Amino acid sequence: MKANKHTLRALSLLLQYPDAQLRQLLPRLPDAIDAEGALPAGRRAEIRALVDAMQRTDAIELETRYVDLFDRGRATSLHLFEHVHGDSRDRGPAMVDLVKHYEAAGLDLGAQELPDHLCVVLEFASTQPPAAAREFLGEMAHILNAIFSALRQRDSAYATVLAAVLELAGQRPEAVPVPPDEPLDASWAEPVAFDGCSVRGQAAPGQPRPVHVVRRSASQSQGVRA
Repeated sequence: MKANKHTLRALSLLLQYPDAQLRQLLPRLPDAIDAEGALPAGRRAEIRALVDAMQRTDAIELETRYVDLFDRGRATSLHLFEHVHGDSRDRGPAMVDLVKHYEAAGLDLGAQELPDHLCVVLEFASTQPPAAAREFLGEMAHILNAIFSALRQRDSAYATVLAAVLELAGQRPEAVPVPPDEPLDASWAEPVAFDGCSVRGQAAPGQPRPVHVVRRSASQSQGVRA
């Protein structure tokens, strides 16, 4: 099996917020991917075209497009557990388990890093032997396909990066049904005063919202423990 650590790291960088530091690195990423040869030639050409387009785009516009694409809707979120657990209580334990998995392999996350962000996942995979990285990424192929499909639905060139990750996972990118995103105005609406509790609309885009409490109806409350 071909080495893929440089390809995985390059893909991780491509999915990060395109600030000035990343924009300086952009020209080197397609070359690193080409040199390793872990992806098909056609996919490498698409990634090079994406990078070329990013370099031609005004910096502010590039950053704005990134935020609009990845931080303003669940369907294209790069936080993988957002697609599985959403705002449920299961997300916290899943995060803890993933951190333990990283730590067992010798990877310590920074204080600001969320373990389920795809960039972090790819960075971790890049530290593993190719077969182990392939198996690890293959376990989340259904989530990757969902994000890939949502990006294709938006005609985003970033879809080729998700397709590349799927190929490194030994999977074929395929379109799957994409549920409609909740309208942004609704997802950021403030809770009605004195009508239960909710943290929706009170967290920054892309940040975990582990608590979502709503008022029980009278019929639900009788004889049922929370």
